[in-house]
Amino acid sequence: MAGLSGHSDWVKQIARHTPFSLKVSLIATAGLLLAGPAFAGVEMTLQDRDVARSVSLGGSCNRCELSGRNLSGATFTGASFINATLVGANLRGAEMVGSNFTGSDFSRANLAGVEIVGANLTSTNFTSAVLTGAEAQGSSFVRANLSRADLSGAELHGVNFNGATLAGADFSESELFGATLANVHAVGANFSDAEINASNLSGGDFSGASFRDASLDGARLTGGTFARADFNDASLRRTDIRGADLSSARNLTQDQISEACGDGSTRLPGRLTAHACRGSIRVIRTPPAPPAPPAPPRVRNFASAEH
Repeated sequence: MAGLSGHSDWVKQIARHTPFSLKVSLIATAGLLLAGPAFAGVEMTLQDRDVARSVSLGGSCNRCELSGRNLSGATFTGASFINATLVGANLRGAEMVGSNFTGSDFSRANLAGVEIVGANLTSTNFTSAVLTGAEAQGSSFVRANLSRADLSGAELHGVNFNGATLAGADFSESELFGATLANVHAVGANFSDAEINASNLSGGDFSGASFRDASLDGARLTGGTFARADFNDASLRRTDIRGADLSSARNLTQDQISEACGDGSTRLPGRLTAHACRGSIRVIRTPPAPPAPPAPPRVRNFASAEH
C-alpha cells in the first residue's frame, strides 16, 4: 500500500501546479498506474494537445486489469502485457509495436483501426472483438481465439493464425496476403470479397465458410476441409488444392477448378476434374519479417507543467 500512496501523493503534488486540461490526463494516468501490481515498470508520456492526447506505454504490465478502460490512440512500444485483461476496452486507433500480449483477453474490445507490427498475440482472446480496418504486419495470432470477431476491411500481411479459432469471424473485404491460416477452426467464417492470395490454408476446417468473390490466387488449400463452403465467383488461379476436400463445397465450377492445381487426392463435387499445374507452385511458408520496432520510450517524466 505504501507504493500506491506514493503514486497518489505524486499526482496530487503535480495537480496543484497543472492546468485543468492536463489534470484530466493525470487522473487517467493514475488509474492506469493503480490498475495492477506489475505496472511499476511502465513508462508513459502524456502530451497535452488541442484535439487529442496520446499515451505511450512501454515496459511491463503483466496480468494488469484494464477492462473497460479508454486507451484509444495509445501506443504500445516494446511493452509486455502478458495475461492482461482488457475486456471491453476501447483501443480504437491504438498502435502495438513489438509488444507481447500473450494470453491476454481482448474479448468484446474495440480495436477498430488498430495498427499491429511485429506483436506477439499468441493464445490471446479476441472473442466478439471489433478489429475493423485493422492493419497488421508480421504478427503472431497463433492459437488465438477470434470467434465472432469483426476483421472486415482489415489489412493482415504475413500474419500467422496457425491453430487459431476463427469460427464465425468476419474477414469480408480484408487483405490476407501471405498469411498463415493453417490448422485453423474457421467454421462459418466470412471471407467474402477478401484477398487471400499466396496464403497457407492447409489443414484448416473451413466448413460452411463463405469465399464468395474472394481471391485465393496462389493460396494453399492442401488437406483442408471445405464442407458446404461457398466459392461463388471466387478466383482460384494456381491455387494448390492437392489433397483438399472440396467434395461438398458449393458453387464451384469447372472453369475455377481448371485454373487451380490439383491431383488424384483432390476431392471435388459432381463431375469436376482437377488438373496438375506445370512448373512449381510457389507457397509462402513463413511470413515476411516485420519492420524493426522502434526502441521503447526513455522518457520517465509522466507529465510536465508550466508554472
